[in-house]
Amino acid sequence: MTATASLTTGQPASDPQDPEKRPEEQARPLDGLRVVEFSHMVMGPATGVILADLGADVLKVEPPGGDNTRRLKASGGGYFAMYNRNKRSLCADLRNPRAKALVHAILADADVLLENFRPGAMDKLGFGYEALSAANPRLVYCSLKGFLPGPYGERVALDEVTQMMGGLAYMTGLPGKPMRAGSSIVDITGGMFGAIAVLAALQERGRTGCGQRVTSALFETTAFIVGQHMAQHAVLGEEPQPMSVRRSAWGVYDLFDCADGQLFVAVVSDTQWRQFCADFGLDDLATDATLAENAGRVKQRERFMPALRQLFAGLDRRKAAAKLARAGLPFAEINKPSDLFEDPHLALAGLVDVRLADGARKGAQARLPKLPVEMDGRRFELRRHLPRIGEHTREAALDSGRSEDEIEALIAAGVLFESQ
Repeated sequence: MTATASLTTGQPASDPQDPEKRPEEQARPLDGLRVVEFSHMVMGPATGVILADLGADVLKVEPPGGDNTRRLKASGGGYFAMYNRNKRSLCADLRNPRAKALVHAILADADVLLENFRPGAMDKLGFGYEALSAANPRLVYCSLKGFLPGPYGERVALDEVTQMMGGLAYMTGLPGKPMRAGSSIVDITGGMFGAIAVLAALQERGRTGCGQRVTSALFETTAFIVGQHMAQHAVLGEEPQPMSVRRSAWGVYDLFDCADGQLFVAVVSDTQWRQFCADFGLDDLATDATLAENAGRVKQRERFMPALRQLFAGLDRRKAAAKLARAGLPFAEINKPSDLFEDPHLALAGLVDVRLADGARKGAQARLPKLPVEMDGRRFELRRHLPRIGEHTREAALDSGRSEDEIEALIAAGVLFESQ
């Protein structure tokens, strides 16, 4: 089966294995936690999906027409699909006082609010921290921003902006050619820090009875990511070079061209060097006393690396990988993201089948990565497919105390919207 063929499971929407039709499974860590999410793009939704996968009831509040992230193309085409499973969708026109009142009623009993809009936007909508915490003192209000308070506090930021500002693009690219990382790494990591802060605030609430405002930011997240290089400069007194040109701390830490593809191979200890030489028949290198220790190998890379490159050039990638695995050496095939659909390790228990809610392939089921944690021997499965726009508007409105007649009137007036 090709990677293209494995994008979907082929299961129809009415399949009896649909997670939304299964009996309730064992309790999850965050069962009972009520989260209201005002977010778009990646950072806020990433925070929300972490909490949702762990069991929280995450209600995503969408504007009329739905979150614009649903309609992104090119590199943004996967944002909504990846970061919005296990959530419900309430679609409402928050410019309308009746919609605001309904959402305020929901927030009165919520545990957590997530938002990742520009500074001041939530206050203008009537959902700022001060107003909401006065009505619900137990609320944990999580803001996902570009910057924490300071001189940059009001600037607008994006993942790529802070990668450039924070030195990550410098460390990723070539000299004079900074390059962003090949994923929304700062958005995602910033969202993780947001989730960590939420959980810490909930723990503190258990002691104090009070919620609080917590904030995670892209720029400070970028600084934390490159903190190892800041520390490198502090420890060694030398400005770090981009990773693409730096001199490795190890003698063998390289890409090698095999007969049918590439492998990354690392030999990071003297014991591994001896094992590597023995398993690959490198007797001359194994008996060379000047290469016995890593420091010597680093100094003499230009002398022995041509022999290693010639060795791998004559090997089939799969056979070379098998030998490296048997030797217990660190190595990696060079894959594209689409290759992961077929990865045997992920396929065993690391992917979930999520039904797409938007786009040309709407209704198909995509195999996407699970939350990358295991607790007590279990992974966290799909409970809800990606929500359609306003799919849960009616049930959320009922939860707010509105009657069916009131809900019908709000829908007819264009205050609330539900999926068709």
